[in-house]
Amino acid sequence: MTVMRIIKVPEVLERCALSRATLYRLLERGEFPVQVRLSTRSVGFYEHEVNQWLAERTRVK
Repeated sequence: MTVMRIIKVPEVLERCALSRATLYRLLERGEFPVQVRLSTRSVGFYEHEVNQWLAERTRVK
């Protein structure tokens, strides 16, 4: 069984070296993995999707 870990926004910002504004701009454009609603005031992202996004972004540059 594969564990699908969810990471919250502060960890995503640190891992991806993005500002909060840039993260939300990328989300708005559909250029970042989709958010997962954790509660009415909290969202996260699947760790494997963020890692995949980082790997693809690294290859492009």
